[in-house]
Amino acid sequence: MPLPRRRAALALPWLAAATRAGAQPAWPARPLRVIVPFPPGQATDIMARLLAERLAERLGQPVVVENRSGGAGVPGMETIAHAPADGYTLGMASSGPLAINPAVMSVLPYDVARDFAPICLVFTTPLIAVAHPGLGIADLATLVERARAAPGSIDYASGGPGSSLHLAAEAFAQQAGIKLTHIPYRGSAPAMADLIAGNVKLMFDSLASALPHIRAGRVRALGITSAGRMPQAPEVPTVAEAAMLPGFEALGWAGLVAPAQTPPAVVSRLAEDALAVVRSPAVTARIEELGGTAAPLPPAEFARFIASEVTKWSAVAKAGNVRLD
Repeated sequence: MPLPRRRAALALPWLAAATRAGAQPAWPARPLRVIVPFPPGQATDIMARLLAERLAERLGQPVVVENRSGGAGVPGMETIAHAPADGYTLGMASSGPLAINPAVMSVLPYDVARDFAPICLVFTTPLIAVAHPGLGIADLATLVERARAAPGSIDYASGGPGSSLHLAAEAFAQQAGIKLTHIPYRGSAPAMADLIAGNVKLMFDSLASALPHIRAGRVRALGITSAGRMPQAPEVPTVAEAAMLPGFEALGWAGLVAPAQTPPAVVSRLAEDALAVVRSPAVTARIEELGGTAAPLPPAEFARFIASEVTKWSAVAKAGNVRLD
């Protein structure tokens, strides 16, 4: 074989391999979807849609939000966990499915540490302790004093057993060394309605949901569960300061995750873009409007945060014998 033809023959396998590699489209080559394990209109859903819109601009591909609600977020999380790990299916997951479900359910179709690749924590949001004015208690220190004098005499509403509202109240009671009587409802809205009616005395609710009732004088704010006071209600003390419980904190939160084994380069690119979106003034302002705080954490820090939250709420659930199975 003449030398030029022989060289060409030897080059053909390398050329074919290069052609095959070049044929693989760069990510992202098609639309992405973000699965939200809750119905439309909730804070996590609202933020997912805002994040999707801004990510689409940065990625050059549509990012579509898909709601898979029901079952305490379990079906939606299972869908995310079992989706192809190709960077085209993401999830906007919150503290409920990622931290509280593992604390109160012994059997789940997903494993938080094994099945998800954390991308970016997006926001945190505190709860707020509110009481019916007829309770005659103006601050948490008085409530704790009365509850210690008469264990179980003060009841509190929650949006359901094993919910974040339930566990926040349970964590408060445990740290304060008091006994409160839990009255679960099917959702926070009917719980708040009964609190306003005076049928229950106390409730931990989301800041965004409770603020209109506080402003209207229908309920009394006693303390907020964040580490510091919130700009949306700077007059309301933290639970830690009002009840003299140093270090008390109970936050809701949500962040972006992907199926485990998603390519690290894709996770890194998504994290870079998501963090830039969350840090933007417009998105930060929108989060504050929803009663939260922008909390951009990159993948490794977000993973550690999730693990710490699972540990925290598992301890609260165990001490309070809170189980959903």
